[in-house]
This record gives sequence, C-alpha cells and structure tokens, in this order.
Amino acid sequence: MAEKVILAYSGGLDTSVAIRWIKEKYGMDVITLTIDVGNSKDFEAARVKALKLGAIKAIVIDAKDMFVKYFIWPALQANALYEGQYPLATALSRPLMAKLLVDTALAEGATTVAHGCTGKGNDQVRFDVGVHALAPQLKVIAPAREWGMTREETIAYATKHHIPVPITKKSPYSIDDCLWGKSAECGILEDPWVEPPDDVWTWTKNADQAPDKPTYIEIGFEKGIPVTLNGKEMDGVSLIQKMNELAGLHGIGRIDHIENRLVGIKSRETYEAPAAVVLLQAHKALEAMTLAKDQLRFKEKTAIEIADIIYNGLWFSALNRDLSAYIQSSQRFVTGTVRVKLFKGSSMVVGRESPKSLYNLSLATYDKGDKFDASAAVGFIHLWGLPVATQAQIQLLGDKEDPMRLIDAAKPVTKGKKTKNGKK
Repeated sequence: MAEKVILAYSGGLDTSVAIRWIKEKYGMDVITLTIDVGNSKDFEAARVKALKLGAIKAIVIDAKDMFVKYFIWPALQANALYEGQYPLATALSRPLMAKLLVDTALAEGATTVAHGCTGKGNDQVRFDVGVHALAPQLKVIAPAREWGMTREETIAYATKHHIPVPITKKSPYSIDDCLWGKSAECGILEDPWVEPPDDVWTWTKNADQAPDKPTYIEIGFEKGIPVTLNGKEMDGVSLIQKMNELAGLHGIGRIDHIENRLVGIKSRETYEAPAAVVLLQAHKALEAMTLAKDQLRFKEKTAIEIADIIYNGLWFSALNRDLSAYIQSSQRFVTGTVRVKLFKGSSMVVGRESPKSLYNLSLATYDKGDKFDASAAVGFIHLWGLPVATQAQIQLLGDKEDPMRLIDAAKPVTKGKKTKNGKK
C-alpha cells in the first residue's frame, strides 16, 4: 500500500503539475487540501480538477473565519507591516495552512505533506518551519523546489500531460490572494523600472477612473478589532470583503515594493490590499487617541518585530506568543469610531472619537474653557532644559573641536575694525 501525502493544492500551475509529478517521482498517493482563506476561486471546480489529475481524495476547508480571528485581527492590532509597506497577506495565511496540513495528515494517516513553493521564495520557509514545529515526524516535500524546471518548462510539462493551468506565456503572472490582499509577480514585473501593466491590478480601479465624489465611511473598533462599518455590526469576513470593495472602487490599496526576501534576495512585488491599508490607517488613528506617547513609541518597535516574525515564518515561536500577549494588553482601551475619506486613490482619516480618549478638549483648546495651567510652563521648561544648559556651559562651549561649532555660535556679533584710512 502506497504512502499518502497531503498536498496543499491551489489549482494553479505548480500544484496542478505536482499531483502527477509526485506520483511519478515518489509513487505516493496524493490527497489534495484546498484551503479557503478568501481566495477568489471556484473551490468545487478545484476539487474536481484535482481528482481528474489523479488525486485519490480532494479536501476543501473553509478557513476564512479562523483566518480573520486568529491571524488577521492580531496582525491588525499589532499594526504589522513588513518594511513599512506589505500588510503580510500571504505571509499570514501560511501558518494557518501549515496547521491544517498537519491536522489533515494526522487524520488521513499520511506520512508526508507537500506544497508548491519554489526554492527562491519565502513560503517554503513558512510551510517547512510551521510543519516541523507542529509535527516533526512528518516529512515535507516541495516538488517545485526539487524538479528544477523553469516556469516555461513547467508550462510545457503541463501541456504535454494535458494538465489545464490558468497560466500562459503571454500572461505569466504568479498570483496569490486571500482576504487581506493579493500579490502578483513574475513576467514583466521582474523589471523594477517598468510600471505595472493595467492587467496586474484586478482589485482596484485606476485612481483617474475612480468616482469623482469621495465616500466617507465610519469604522467602529472594540479593543482594536473592527466590529462595525457605517454603524452596522458585521462579522470579520464580511467587513473585510466590504472594505476591499469600497476602497478598491476608489483605487486605494496598490503597493509596488522592492522587498527584501528572507532567502537573501531583493524582489519586486506588487500587492493590492484595499481593506488592509484603510483598516491599518484607521486603527493607528484610534490608537493615537487612546494610547499614551510612550505606549505608542514602544508599540511601533514591537510592530516591526512582529512583522518580521510573520514574514520570516516564525508564527509558532515563543517570542511571537510573548509579543502577542503584550499586544492584547495594549488594546484594552482601543475602542471607538474612526471616520475615513476615500477619494481618488487615497484614504484620509478625517474624524475619530472614543469613550477612552486621552484627548482632552479643555486642555487642548485655545478658546474659552481652557484649563491648561500655562504658568507652570516656565518652571517645567527650566527643569527640562537644565541638563542641556549645564552640559553646554561646562563642556561644549569650551570645546574647540566641537563639530557643531557652539563656540562660534555663542560669540556676540562685533562691529568690524576700522583701518588706518578710516574704512572698514
């Protein structure tokens, strides 16, 4: 009896070819696992296709709710953006897929799991590390990393063996999408000087074709999690889908990024993430009202660390769990509503309110009702600047090698001396 392998199956080029290739190379029975994380595909068609290509069983799991609750929302609460641009859509879906691969392998009695990642991308790390962390007894194979075929050769293999794939030499983009965003790479996009062609963008309108009137939306948060849109309570999946639609209509969410991959190379990546861009912006605006200055500054550092953890495939690390506990604590009072203006490719926060706001009008106003004690400013400034004044007088003003030239700056301006003939 042949060993079983659970193949993470998207229905795309590499995983479609992998069904036949695994049987030829390893002699294993292939069970495909297709996971719905908001991907824009016909999952029943993918299941039927896998069976036609030789899989002994084809499983489809709807994981959208799990994806939002345990991966997207925690990343949003952390304000996780890789290198300040990428909302980590694909990277967030991989640890969930790794877990479901492991669960399915154990349930089906499989000894091996497989994925369609190449040897140049980040996803291979995310899958391999995730699987080994959760079930070290399972073997991992990655056909596209092993077979050594170029993309054109893989397409030729598929053609030779009558494997239908949604890829042609004319349109060679490699696409990955989920609720939190869509990525496109390969083809002409590999030239970082070339502007992405219009056919790359499928979730967002060109800004010049967007509506001529702005749309205002109100997003309600509870403890850092979006729960309402324009006053209407919505589940996480529906809210993100609606936000993708609204923001995409206005051309918001396009990202063209030269990215530092985990495997040591730079790559040109294009992303569309309308909901992620707007929700991250709104969440940060609400935090600005409800977190103290030192909390905000420290949380910015934590956001970078968490983004790196997610991007680098370390979701199941103890450090991620530790930092996640801090993030959850930081969100205790991040509750309120943010108003956002969507217009011609940009989003702008134009209003915010919170029952836990640290913004105090009576302290901030310059009009009547001002309760700020301005008389305390003189003493505060004196004490605040005392260390600077002390050091400047004792050390810096007498330092002839001071690069800031404080000596010259401190000298009084003198009138020019007269010459013998009375001219300056």
